[in-house]
Amino acid sequence: MAAENRRFDQAIQEFDAAHREDPRSILVDDQEVPWSLLYHQRMTHWVKHLAPDASEPLLLAARCQHIRRWTIPRSTYPMDRSGYKRWRRRLAQFHTEQAAEILGRIGYDQETIDRLGKLLQKIRLKLDPEVQLFEDAICLVFLENEFSDFAQKHDEEKLVTILQKTWKKMSSQGHQSARKLVKQLDPETRRLVEKALEGS
Repeated sequence: MAAENRRFDQAIQEFDAAHREDPRSILVDDQEVPWSLLYHQRMTHWVKHLAPDASEPLLLAARCQHIRRWTIPRSTYPMDRSGYKRWRRRLAQFHTEQAAEILGRIGYDQETIDRLGKLLQKIRLKLDPEVQLFEDAICLVFLENEFSDFAQKHDEEKLVTILQKTWKKMSSQGHQSARKLVKQLDPETRRLVEKALEGS
């Protein structure tokens, strides 16, 4: 068990080292923090909140979901819906490859690596409880930390549509956490969420 714990800790350290390479940063308490490092810390928080007894593959997935994403910019694919979907599919494969290389190098078995890949690629979303929980965590990070800035760049109609699509991705457990979370957010975000959920 001690060896397994050391291996898990090493995986987290290696993932975080990769996140620190991110050229993007965000200001937190007057200090610049690599965007990817903070994002994955937030993912870990929500996964643990939703599942205090989360499995090791799920915790690993939370810590490497977007690993080195900045190396494949959106601009490398056509700027249309088809290009966006191709970019997202490539990213899911890329993140799986990056994580698998790290886990294999430090001694993880293939079963764990394969399970991680299914989580990162969201295989059997809505059917696999862990994949669904992973998606719930992603949506909660978006609502809590990213939506407000996103809202400044788009009109209300698009924002309401995005919120409705986000809500449809989530489970009933995710909805419960989201409703509690939204009460703590800024008034404009609360208003938009309420509008998006009218009649639901």
